[in-house]
Amino acid sequence: MAKAASCEPASGNVMRAKILQARMRLSINDWLLTLLTILLVLIVFVFAPLQATGHFVLHAGAITLLLAVMASMAIISKSRIALGMMLLGLIANVLVFLQRNYSAWPYSLHLLAASWLLIAIALGTVVTRAVFGPGYITYHRVVGAVLVYLLIAVGFACLFTFLGLSSADAFKGIEFVDDRSLASKVFYLSFATLTTTGYGDIVPVHPWARSLCNIEAVIGQLYPATLLARLVTLELEQHI
Repeated sequence: MAKAASCEPASGNVMRAKILQARMRLSINDWLLTLLTILLVLIVFVFAPLQATGHFVLHAGAITLLLAVMASMAIISKSRIALGMMLLGLIANVLVFLQRNYSAWPYSLHLLAASWLLIAIALGTVVTRAVFGPGYITYHRVVGAVLVYLLIAVGFACLFTFLGLSSADAFKGIEFVDDRSLASKVFYLSFATLTTTGYGDIVPVHPWARSLCNIEAVIGQLYPATLLARLVTLELEQHI
């Protein structure tokens, strides 16, 4: 009887330790969602405009931030597929960065767009699982949901780049050539479409370009409403 009594407190301590570790992991994951959002905001809204104005910072800075993104992803998710996709995207960015310093390659933009599309898909999948996973809805999870919204725009920017490279008249007002301002232009086009701002300085002309813009605009309208409904449902489930 004495041995049985002594085992019960020990097992209780083990359970409490596991619960504490799980809570700490969820807390760290929540903070990393905010960190990932800040990193992507820097790449899209700071580095890209700086490069467009003549400061060669986007590619080298993006590679550095991608390393931080991969480290954060390794903590948030154990998915080997997602980490593998991020690694391929990082390697492709490094190869294009090194190639630009030595010789011109006609498919560098194709490789760069493919790498960022992989990054957007992998990171979006991991963040979506973290945002809508078990646990309470916190400020950091809401920020993570915003990150998914930004990644949608990044993904469509890559698709626009592929279409613009394959058809010269796909868009009016933008030329898909390998210069420093292209990243800022395609991000601008994608966010203007996602938010249905539609300034009119860049216009889709090709039927496939118009179709992609329509799809992105619909997603941009439905995502906030769907997100709000899902977050409210998760919050209510925690109180039942």
